[in-house]
Amino acid sequence: MMKLIAGNWKMNLTPSQTSEYIKAFLPLVEGIEDREVLLCPPFTSLCVAQEALKGSRVKLGAQNCHYEERGAFTGEVSLDMLKELGVSYVIVGHSERRWLFGEPDELINKKITACLHKGIRPILCVGEKLEEREAGLTFKVIETQIRLALSGIEEYTDKIDIAYEPVWAIGSGNPASPEDAQLVHAFIKELLSQINPRHEGKTRVLYGGSVNTSNAGSFMAMRDIDGLLVGGASLNPETFSQIVKCF
Repeated sequence: MMKLIAGNWKMNLTPSQTSEYIKAFLPLVEGIEDREVLLCPPFTSLCVAQEALKGSRVKLGAQNCHYEERGAFTGEVSLDMLKELGVSYVIVGHSERRWLFGEPDELINKKITACLHKGIRPILCVGEKLEEREAGLTFKVIETQIRLALSGIEEYTDKIDIAYEPVWAIGSGNPASPEDAQLVHAFIKELLSQINPRHEGKTRVLYGGSVNTSNAGSFMAMRDIDGLLVGGASLNPETFSQIVKCF
């Protein structure tokens, strides 16, 4: 499988800043064909990003979605709307959605199901809080999140990516060690092989959480880490291009 390096801009960069970013970024990653590169701007910048990325190999993703096709859901964005803007990936279940906005596993399951129905590839985020890690519950938390997220859609594990993002590492400047991340990634892959033996090895598992130019290569050197979901370090085109080229 081709490795995936994704940039999650979160609530950063206006449409004009997005245009300038992509103008600077594309020449820096020109000619890279052995890995997928994905940018996930805010909703307000998707239209500009779609136009700026035309003709390039860089993919466009969204940071969230609603599971209904249309209706009275003020402030929400449907998958049909995203698809028309050239979005091919959607981040689902990011810890900030779970813990800041109260999204439960059942809602995350509905979003993943809707993404599969629309042919948009979801990136399911899972990860434990610091207190859960200290209590030795990391694997239990990860397994629960994955099993609930994939409930009823277990046969489609080849059509999703999973990002392990320990909550305690995101934006903290204190990432998991590559070796610790490798243990969790190996666990996730073994769990997926139990959930759907037919598609064993067909789900990419990414690492996210304080990834930067100094540690990206170390993470990518781990056997079971298939890519990166990068937050703050993806906001600078030069920095993110270095991460894209780190292996």
